[in-house]
Order: sequence, then structure tokens, then C-alpha cells
Amino acid sequence: MAKTLSFAVLHFGVGFGVTYALTGSVLIATGVALIEPAVNTVVFFFHERFWQRFDWLASASRPVSLPQGGHLAG
Repeated sequence: MAKTLSFAVLHFGVGFGVTYALTGSVLIATGVALIEPAVNTVVFFFHERFWQRFDWLASASRPVSLPQGGHLAG
């Protein structure tokens, strides 16, 4: 949990710092630093859903592995 919290603080600091450097506004930098992680969380959710579907399609097209010897038992 400490690692997660430290990364959140770091993420906020980077977002704030970059935005402040570009705009010179503490208000805008604070807003972006607070809003960006929330938006990123939503984007990540849909990104994961997309890749879950892609992984399913990729696994459906893979050939079935045969047992040692190259033929099915039976």
C-alpha cells in the first residue's frame, strides 16, 4: 500500500509540475493533476476490455497442441 500511495503522490507531482511549467497557473495545474488520474482510470478500464477481447480472439485461432508423438490417443 505504501508503494501505491507513493506512486500516487509522484503522479500528482509530475502532473502538477508539467502543467505548471506549461501554463504558469497553480489553479490549472492543480485541476489537471487531480482530473488526469481519474480520466486515465476510465481509459485504462476500456483499454483492458479491448485487450481481453483481443486475447480471446488470438487464443481461439491458435492450433490445438497434440500430445507427444503427434497423434491423439484412442
